[in-house]
Amino acid sequence: MRAKLALLLALPLFLAACSASGTASRGAPGGGTGDSFTNISAPLAVPAPEAQKAGGVAVGAPAPNQGLPNPVAFNADRNLIRTANIAMRSKDPWATSERAAAIAVGYGGDVLGLAQSGNGDDRRANLTIRVPASRFDDALNQIKQLEGEVATSNVDTKDVTDQFVDLQARLGAKQSEEQRYLALLNRANTIDEILKVDASLANVRTQVEQLTAQINGIKSRTEFSTIVLSVTPLTPAPIDNTVKGWDPAKTLARALAAFGALFQVFADLAIWALVFGFIPLVGLAIVAVATRGRRAPTAPTAPAA
Repeated sequence: MRAKLALLLALPLFLAACSASGTASRGAPGGGTGDSFTNISAPLAVPAPEAQKAGGVAVGAPAPNQGLPNPVAFNADRNLIRTANIAMRSKDPWATSERAAAIAVGYGGDVLGLAQSGNGDDRRANLTIRVPASRFDDALNQIKQLEGEVATSNVDTKDVTDQFVDLQARLGAKQSEEQRYLALLNRANTIDEILKVDASLANVRTQVEQLTAQINGIKSRTEFSTIVLSVTPLTPAPIDNTVKGWDPAKTLARALAAFGALFQVFADLAIWALVFGFIPLVGLAIVAVATRGRRAPTAPTAPAA
């Protein structure tokens, strides 16, 4: 009787222990007998303090764009292509062009072309350089301060922001289309389907490469500005140091020219006198007539005694 009573008292304790053991085995991740009850794919919840330590993102949560292509990043700044043309005169054009090339290299740019021609005092140079767009104004001012004088200088600026944004948008659309064709290629079953999808995929990839090349070309021209420099010799006005000897022919020619000019002057005076010479004569005649009319008659002389 006592044995039965002890068995009845121990039975509830045994059942409670088994229930606690089963609950613990199901809650342990990766447990041996509780694997069928564990959801491996479900993310583990992180308490609020731990989430804040992880930068505000729950550990184990999937990324927002996981499995999707990255969005195209647009540059908020304006995309400008700047080109400067400078014409200079210098005593040594070759040395001036080499100093300008050194300025470009010093600012992190490079030399696209350098042509030097002539010899002696007739040397000439043509230089094409590019510098980072952020150092364009500094390089331009330093080149203008080189030895010599600036004949002409102009800067041309072209805004290609709209073109750049349009190319980026088209590139993003073509990249998404490429991903869709890749998914179709993986699901193709027949050879005919594979060939059709592969042809369309090749066409899209060609367009992606073309758009990428155009974008890279614009980025290169906006990130680096171009300076075209032409240098010509700075020569003073020629001085005529030749000793001029006596030339009878030139003297005779100058004398004949002076005689001709003098003869022309006298001929002009004669013509003027001939045309207007009667006017003084008429005046003299009028004066003579008036003078004779005013002259009083002479009194008779008395006879001698």
